Amino acid sequence: MSKLQRLSGPVKIGLGAAAIAIILVIIGVIKGAVPLNPLSILMALLIGGVSWFVVAWAIATAARDVESDLAEADD
Repeated sequence: MSKLQRLSGPVKIGLGAAAIAIILVIIGVIKGAVPLNPLSILMALLIGGVSWFVVAWAIATAARDVESDLAEADD
C-alpha cells in the first residue's frame, strides 16, 4: 500500500488544493507580484500552500462528517 493510499480523503483534497495554490504563487512570482527575494518567495509559497491546505481539509472533513451523520440518521 503506497503512502498516498493511506491518506484520508480530506488530506488528499487538502494536498491537491495546496499544490494548486503553490502553482498560482509561482505564476505570481513570474508575473512580478512577489519580490524576487528568496525569503519573500518562500513565505509566499508557505502561506499560500498551508492556508489553502487547511481550508480545503477543513471543508472536506466537515462534509465527510455531515455525510457520516446523515448515514447514521438513516439507519
